[in-house]
Amino acid sequence: METTQNHGERGFSVKLWPPNENTRLMLIERMTSNLSSESYFSRRYGLLSKEEAAQDAKKIEEIAFAAANDHSSRYPSADGSSTVQVYAKESSKLMLEALKRGPCTAKTRDLVAGDAFCETAELKETVIDISGGTPRFVDEALATELLRPLKEPGNSYTKICFSNRSFSLGAASVAERVLMGVQKNLTDVDLADFIAGIPEAEALEVMSIFSSVLEGCMLRSLNLSDNALGEKGIRAFGSLLKSQKTLEELFFMNTGISGEAARAICELLPSVERIKTLNFNNNMTGDDGAEALSELVNKCIALEDFQCSSTRIGTEGGIALAGALGKGSRLKKLNLTDNMFGKRGGVAVSRAISGHLGLTEVYLSYLNFEDKGAIAIAKSLKDGAPSLRVLEIAGNEITPKAAPALAECLALKNLLAKFVVSENELKDAGLLIICKALLEGHDHLKELDLSTNGITGIGAKVAAETVANKPDFILLNIDGNYISEEGIETIKYVLRKGAKGVSVLGSLEENDEEGGGDDEENEDDNEDVDEEESSDDDTELEEKLQRLKA
Repeated sequence: METTQNHGERGFSVKLWPPNENTRLMLIERMTSNLSSESYFSRRYGLLSKEEAAQDAKKIEEIAFAAANDHSSRYPSADGSSTVQVYAKESSKLMLEALKRGPCTAKTRDLVAGDAFCETAELKETVIDISGGTPRFVDEALATELLRPLKEPGNSYTKICFSNRSFSLGAASVAERVLMGVQKNLTDVDLADFIAGIPEAEALEVMSIFSSVLEGCMLRSLNLSDNALGEKGIRAFGSLLKSQKTLEELFFMNTGISGEAARAICELLPSVERIKTLNFNNNMTGDDGAEALSELVNKCIALEDFQCSSTRIGTEGGIALAGALGKGSRLKKLNLTDNMFGKRGGVAVSRAISGHLGLTEVYLSYLNFEDKGAIAIAKSLKDGAPSLRVLEIAGNEITPKAAPALAECLALKNLLAKFVVSENELKDAGLLIICKALLEGHDHLKELDLSTNGITGIGAKVAAETVANKPDFILLNIDGNYISEEGIETIKYVLRKGAKGVSVLGSLEENDEEGGGDDEENEDDNEDVDEEESSDDDTELEEKLQRLKA
């Protein structure tokens, strides 16, 4: 059934449903790419091959198309856009299920007799996810109902997600009995935020029950995030942690990891040589805890993704942690944001990352690096990390002095997709040098964040001209600066002439139109930069920008 919409007095008709064959094929290609790309789900459940992703995408589209056709038949007078929404929502839902399912094994492929898609029925045999449901509090009766699928004979569950529920003591006892039947098959366990609102004594007993029943499981992934663990909680999970020798992913986000708790983790984990992902975001670790964690990190020779952000680590702890990171060579993603490493810590981190040539994402914002630390980081990344895609160094008190080193680094990173240097003190002088490095090439650049840097309309115009014709560009953030109303109009004009138009310009709600004139010269802008070099760079850049405008 064709669904159309009429526009205007002359009844101009646009067919919304069904989509043509090219549109359907384009959606399948896009889903194939998304299903087979690295993501949170692929790290957690496994990465689908291109072949499997293509098969799944084709089946997903067929199911979504059938559902939308059914909707169109049942509601023939409905707005055509509602049918398209059904098509999109069904596709998204099935994609999420496929991602959570992870790669199909040979066994599960046989079970569906060669079908191109591991159906929802099979999903229920491999993953049980009770997170996000209501009510949040799980008592004995509800646990019996929720966990009934785990008792079905012949099931092959390997992954369980009990996060965002709160298990009472009775519910934990039910889970204990049920999990005993599947524990030998489990590879991925998510117990994030599963004791919220439970009194401490009962919560510790609940954790001990789960720890005991899961002891000996050959786990690939364990998530204990968002539980008020502290040292007591870590030790309540002692038997589980002690038994783990095959872990590849370990999450302790927002779990009250103090120095004592960090030492308990190091003491209890027997083997960490296989760990690829280690996450300690948002804890109260401090220098004491960082020094303890450094002992653990030192042994994680396969580490690829390390996050220790917002953990109150100072210079000494940062240096200790950086030293441990320097022992490895496989990091792809590093996030140390929101700590107090300082200049010395920045230099230590620069040494640590020099041997990690595979880095693709580096998050080093709000670490008090200042120019010395930022320059050291830039030089280290310049000589390595050829595939760097994301670099965030916001809030580090970076001035124009560090701009040349940053520019030299950025000039070599042609795969860069996102650069965030907000909340620094680059001003126009530093921005001109950085934009020169990004002007040519860098066709993969999608986001550039220069907000809150003391930039005037002159610098903002240069930034706009730098990104206006990048084919993949989506966001220029220059908010929180000193750009006049006239300067804003100039920026919009530049972007309108570009490949993506003014839509790439971010919000300007925090811009101070009266804070600095577009033609004013800030004498201190260049005091830390070689005057002659900066002048030559700016002249050359301006000439290139003039050619862009022609």
